[in-house]
Order: sequence, then structure tokens, then C-alpha cells
Amino acid sequence: MGQPVLAEVTRAGRVESRHRGSVVVADARGKRALALGDVEAAVFPRSAIKALQALPLVESGAADRAGLDAAELALACASHSGEPIHAAAAASMLSKAGRDAHTLECGAHWPLGEASARQLARDGKTPSALHNNCSGKHAGFVCLACALGEDPKGYVGIDHRVQREVRRTLEEVTGVAIDLAQAGVDGCSIPTYALPLDSLARAFAKFGSGEGLSKTRAQASERLLKACARHPQMVAGTGRFDTAAMGALGERCFVKTGAEGVHCASFPELGLGVAIKCEDGAGRAADAMMAAVILRFLTLSDDERAGVEALARKKLVNWNGMEVGEARASAALAGA
Repeated sequence: MGQPVLAEVTRAGRVESRHRGSVVVADARGKRALALGDVEAAVFPRSAIKALQALPLVESGAADRAGLDAAELALACASHSGEPIHAAAAASMLSKAGRDAHTLECGAHWPLGEASARQLARDGKTPSALHNNCSGKHAGFVCLACALGEDPKGYVGIDHRVQREVRRTLEEVTGVAIDLAQAGVDGCSIPTYALPLDSLARAFAKFGSGEGLSKTRAQASERLLKACARHPQMVAGTGRFDTAAMGALGERCFVKTGAEGVHCASFPELGLGVAIKCEDGAGRAADAMMAAVILRFLTLSDDERAGVEALARKKLVNWNGMEVGEARASAALAGA
């Protein structure tokens, strides 16, 4: 039996396409509040777990040693749009560690934000690694390496101490022993590990609530969560789902998108974590799914609800600006 339809795209009031997937909402002990689809299947969470990958940066004391501020900690959790504030913050993080952009091993690409990419081109410039959407995470890795007394060179390698620390943290918060033989390589060149979807939900429940974590790790989680809530623009960027959702909800909801239709979240006040996988990798569908889960579980004020509903039923427009349909969660997920 296939995965359930969890999102739809409409045109003229008719469903034009459907997106299948899985979603699980669970507490820190793994008790499920919602499970649709195969929630025990392993997925590559990719960028959805950047906040978990940033835990060693904070709990080791590396962030304090470098003097990173809240905006820079938010950038360490980010898949940013390459806007000027993002590139500047990544450069600042590296400078505080006594390094520069040449230390980054994430590669360079044009900013994800169209306006920033166009401005860079108008200025006759080409993108650097600072514009890579993962530059904040990588700058955090460099800061961690330097604080540990390690040479940052090769920090993306699976055997480098930085990646060993990240892997140990992931194993501890997810409760899953990682099989290195099954490791993949992420878009930014660090290792990525396939993990069961329900273990990701459990990990983000711990991240948001602190339950099941050591005192030091719980404090690090809270610090990162507060940093992202205070600086949602740093986590994604202008017009992006994560920035809009956290801008509307603040510390009530931490959300982080990943590649290929993965999306994770924490609802700290409920002690719940969320993990979503859109089977065909469609980001717009995963966004609609996450917005529907937020609406289903959080009690929202009128202003909060209006902000999230705009994300749950994203209007689609053509090149003339005419509204032609919407991307929305299916009734199965919305609870209708």
C-alpha cells in the first residue's frame, strides 16, 4: 500500500496534482500523537537537522569562546538565502575564530534569494562560499574545530573530529546507532545519515522541551531555540517558510526545512516534535504539510492563525500575477 496523499495542488477548484508522504508527531519518549504513512522508514534529513548539528558548537563552549551572538547562532542552524546579512554574519563567525571564507569547505553557489543573486550580478561579483545556504553551519563547524584545538582543514570528512562530535550527538538525541556504511554525502559535502522519521520527531521533541537531555545539552538546545525565535530572518530569509512561521509564532514553534521534502519542528509548550517527508521531494508540499500540523496541534491567537493559514494554503499565481490555485494539505492531514 502506498503512502497517503498529504498535500494537493489545485487549479480552478480542481485537484491538479497530489503529493504523498509521511508525518509523525511524537514526544521525547517516542509516544506518537499523530502518525500517517510509513513513519519508521529511514530518510536523509539533510538540512532539517542543522539545529541538532549545532548542539556541539554550544555545549562544548566553542560558541562562547568565539563570542558568537544570538544572530550568529541562528545562522549556524540556517539554510539561508544568501542575503547580505547572512553572508556578513558567516564572515563574522569565521573572523571570531581567526579564519576567513577560504576555510569554508561547503562550496559556493548563487544566493537562493533572487533579489540578492541579481544584486550580486549587477555589482559584477560572483558568489563565494559565504553565499552558500549552509555557510552558517560550516562557520559553526570551523569555530568548533578551533575551540577543540583541531585543524579545521578537512572538517567535512566523516573521520574529522568535528563530524565525529556531530555524529555522536545525533546518535544520542535520536537514539539510533548510525551505520557508517550507509552514510551519504550532503549537498554541502558533510556526511548525511539516513534516520527513521519517528526518531527525528522524538529528537526534536527533546530539542524543544529538554526532556531526556543532560542539563548542558538542554541549555544548549534552549539557547539555539531562543536564538532562532529571536532572529528568524537568519534561519531562512525573505519570503521563506521557516522565517514566516517563526516570525509569527516565536518560541512557540521551531521549524526547519530540509532538502527533498523533509521538514522538522518542535512545539516546546507541548513537548512534541514533528518530522515530515514528502515522498516526491516537493518543498511546497512539505511546507503545506507542516503548516497543517501547526494548525492542528497549537492553539493560536487570531494573528498567529492568520499567519500560519497563509502558509497552509499558499496561493499560486501565474506570470501576470493572476491567482490560479493553491498548494494545501489534504483533508487526511488537516483533520477535516
